[in-house]
Amino acid sequence: HTSLSSRALDSRERESERARKQRSTMTRDRPECKISPSILSSDFARLAEECERMVSCGADWLHVDVMDGHFVPNLTLGAPIVKSLRKNLPDAFLDCHLMVSNPKQWVPDFAKAGASLYCFHLECLMDDGSSEAQAAEVSALIDLIRESGMKAGVALKPKTPAEWVLPFLDKLDLVLVLTVEPGFGGQKFMADVVGKCSVIRAASKEIDIEVDGGLSPSTVDAAAAVGANVVVAGSAIFGSDKPAEVITTLRTSVEKHANAAA
Repeated sequence: HTSLSSRALDSRERESERARKQRSTMTRDRPECKISPSILSSDFARLAEECERMVSCGADWLHVDVMDGHFVPNLTLGAPIVKSLRKNLPDAFLDCHLMVSNPKQWVPDFAKAGASLYCFHLECLMDDGSSEAQAAEVSALIDLIRESGMKAGVALKPKTPAEWVLPFLDKLDLVLVLTVEPGFGGQKFMADVVGKCSVIRAASKEIDIEVDGGLSPSTVDAAAAVGANVVVAGSAIFGSDKPAEVITTLRTSVEKHANAAA
């Protein structure tokens, strides 16, 4: 009886979530806001505790920066860390940003570890926005990620044109627009790059557009104004004495612009 009623409840919750999302996209220009603190800025010696603290402060997602020391010069977290986090935080949305040269190689490991979203760099597979062969490779990788049970995202470095990702929007859950060069936390926000969000948002009201790099209460408006709805922030949140207030400020900015544009 219990399992039947819980399944029915789950089903009703999913239905109401779908209806809510449908209503929100009808009355606004983007999906609901998600704040995703970057755990690269956390105290690694207390990682699970830090993640729990972020969730209790109002974080919607947890942003996991995976760097292979090859695609970018830094070396950070891998699938074993994601597996440990999933064990300690069974309900958390683990937003994994793969800065790796061979993203296809790591799909099975991250799916098995419990990643919620697998976001790879378009530049790993594309150096020519008009190449049909390269586009086919990108499309196949998106399919593989989704078949593995994860949401699929594509990340764009600052110099990569937004137009390159547009053919894939129907298959993607998220586009990540980097507002710093990938590889290290704590860099300055590149205001001239964020305009790419408006190109992507004009093509889709439904896609999650995530911004990452130098985001803080003083820079978030520039991203929110052009259609971003997922905000990654590292040092601005983890370095604050009042992280919950920072998360609220970031969310307020996105919601203000979403409602103004509706």
